[in-house]
Amino acid sequence: MRPPEGICDGLARMGLASGSVDGEALTGGVSSDIWRIDLPAGPIVVKRALAKLRVAADWQAPVSRNRYEARWMRRAAQAVPGCVPALLGQDEESGALAMEFLDPGRYRLWKTALRDGEASPAFAAAVAGILVRIHAATAADPTVAADFPTDAIFYDIRLEPYLAATARAHPDRADALNALIATTAATHRALVHGDVSPKNILIGPDGPVFLDAECAWWGDPAFDLAFCLNHLLLKCLWTPAAAPGFLACFAAMTAAYRAGVTWEDAASLEARVAHLLPGLLLARVDGKSPAEYITSDAARAHVRHVARALLAAPVDTLGAVADAWRGELSR
Repeated sequence: MRPPEGICDGLARMGLASGSVDGEALTGGVSSDIWRIDLPAGPIVVKRALAKLRVAADWQAPVSRNRYEARWMRRAAQAVPGCVPALLGQDEESGALAMEFLDPGRYRLWKTALRDGEASPAFAAAVAGILVRIHAATAADPTVAADFPTDAIFYDIRLEPYLAATARAHPDRADALNALIATTAATHRALVHGDVSPKNILIGPDGPVFLDAECAWWGDPAFDLAFCLNHLLLKCLWTPAAAPGFLACFAAMTAAYRAGVTWEDAASLEARVAHLLPGLLLARVDGKSPAEYITSDAARAHVRHVARALLAAPVDTLGAVADAWRGELSR
């Protein structure tokens, strides 16, 4: 199948292909066209950012985010070699970037493993270990900030669709949610991925591999940890039999991340994560990007009950968040 002209043109400008190429559209992305392109030397992957994301709500985002994804990949690879696919090129005009193709037979999606009830605290800790190393390396080099002037993009693609949209859906919790927006937007300490989700992490033969850094931002590293921990809690509703294992992953990720925090007081960072988590939980049922597997009224009510209570009475530790979630699961 021939890819769209924009991708073909981008490949030519990157010097990766000329003339006609064949490929296959890959599934799973709501924010980009993603193609496997078959070149004589072997397959590669090309992404092109979309201006309007493939969700029910009207969710627009600047296509220039592709530029910052490429920059995040370079910085992450410097901090933790092997934690991202090799970046092969990036084309400003088409908004496309090209990267190494990773064989699905050797690289399994973490989300698939969680769906199947495979809860590995060791892998969750490894994810946290890589994440905190990227944060620590970039926090130690504040000149990185100049390469990521993405406050507006981060607001458009993260803070508005998740927290601001949820505030409109829950006006009696709007003050708390808007305070989270203000705190997060004003905190600039390290290079943030912005979408640390199991759907963007591969279980590789040598450890976790991170994908899809379109939300890259010089900002609050607490957002990355909260975003990933949020998914581990929600997976308890997707695969209930594995809930104890997912909560063990939550604890392992928390401990591994805290152990690597060097740029600020770990307890202060944990408090910001614990405050953010209820807002992100509520966003996955009432924001612009609801979790596709939270489908029953009972599951949505569970999320709302825990999240709204924690927004009204915030806690400062992730253990307390987990206890609140566990308590609701046992009812």
